[in-house]
Amino acid sequence: MYDIAIIGGGVVGCAIARELSRYRLRAVLLERLEEVAFGTTKTNSGIIHAGHHASPGTLKGRLEVRGNALYDGLRKDLDFGFRRIGELVVAREEAELPALERLKAQGEAKGVPGLEMWDRERLRREEPNLSRSLIAALHAPTAGVVNPYELTFALIENATANGVELRVLSPVEAIEPIGGGLRLRTPGGPVEARFALNCAGVFSDEVAGMLGLKDFTIKPRKGEEYMLDKRLQGLVRKLIFPLPTPTSKGILIIPTFDGTLMVGPTAEDTDDRLDMATTYRGADTVFAFIRRICPSITERDTITEFAGLRPVSDTDDFVIGPTRVKGFINVAGIQSPGLTAAPAIAEHVLAVLKDEGLQLSPNPGFKARTPGTPHFAALDAAGQERLVAADPRFGRVVCRCELVTEGEVHGAIDHGARTLDGVKFRTRAGMGRCQGGFCTSRCMDILAERLGKRFHEVTKRGADSWLALPMADAADGH
Repeated sequence: MYDIAIIGGGVVGCAIARELSRYRLRAVLLERLEEVAFGTTKTNSGIIHAGHHASPGTLKGRLEVRGNALYDGLRKDLDFGFRRIGELVVAREEAELPALERLKAQGEAKGVPGLEMWDRERLRREEPNLSRSLIAALHAPTAGVVNPYELTFALIENATANGVELRVLSPVEAIEPIGGGLRLRTPGGPVEARFALNCAGVFSDEVAGMLGLKDFTIKPRKGEEYMLDKRLQGLVRKLIFPLPTPTSKGILIIPTFDGTLMVGPTAEDTDDRLDMATTYRGADTVFAFIRRICPSITERDTITEFAGLRPVSDTDDFVIGPTRVKGFINVAGIQSPGLTAAPAIAEHVLAVLKDEGLQLSPNPGFKARTPGTPHFAALDAAGQERLVAADPRFGRVVCRCELVTEGEVHGAIDHGARTLDGVKFRTRAGMGRCQGGFCTSRCMDILAERLGKRFHEVTKRGADSWLALPMADAADGH
């Protein structure tokens, strides 16, 4: 019997797995998809919030400030993309200024450092490409951007190196109480554990329902986002927020860690927990709003678009804590600022487990550091030359748009990539202007060779996301 089974391999589940690996525990993470981070996490906006948006009276409001503060240490340990670029909440008219002041006061009450009001002149000086109709902004210097999938891969890699077991393609199909714990039924056989952590995102209410628990309901909220051409890099340097609405922090301008600008998301409730479609209406909504904030940005700059689902609970807060079923603990309703709060959520969950009777004895072999693979494009010429001299595969370019090499693709596979998206999210191969038009086949060749598969067996993101047909089927026209 495991001590703990984690249901769900998003950023929160993987952050908890890494935190658990600090202790002498037998833990397993069960993920329904081919790789971790392939659900809500991979469509996250990648923003680390400063902490002034959420009310201090909520659990998410309390955990986001602590989570923000933990990112510098995490970055040193796990070598993922993270940068504090600061955030501006902008106002377009005098009537909005009291709302900015309230946000500032709320942040200061929560201990958010460095908040200050900028007038029109300061805003124009710092962000000259924003609309001249903007009259003021609230600046939060501790806000940042992160590669959420890269973070999640690093978390689970460190967790498994320290003893946590990872099982992918392992959706939980049923749960029943047994003596001393719970039995979770998966396609690979039953998993028994003293504690089960429900980190199943948009499916977390359904997972709780397997035990007859109806303490909350998840109503997915879809957000469409649009990635812009890299030629716009530097047009806007800070995260740009409008004043928040009751359902959303609004449509944003996001300078991503890798330099591209992203705009969005929309916020539309849906009953379809697998709805990842983008729409003309969503694009019209996003760009009509963004033009009022930054007129230089248009829909013609889009190189790709995607949608994600936020697991919004009917409590409008994180749902974290024990239930009436002994050993079953919810970690649900983790919408924004869930990415920011993830490391603090992991700490909080360990405190819950301890209160529920789990003995936490330090793991003497715990190693906090997991180095990542080098990113060729991020090195100077001398660093690139040293890398090629050590491994000639770094001298062969696979992705021209993002300057990704064969060495990086092999490194991604060494670090767990099993699909084309797994390579893409670890290396950026396929994320550039041509969106994989040049590099897809070569990445598939390397994946097939390394994984012992035939070319057509390599998928985009697992399951039935095929990219090629077997030769016989292709010849028959099927």
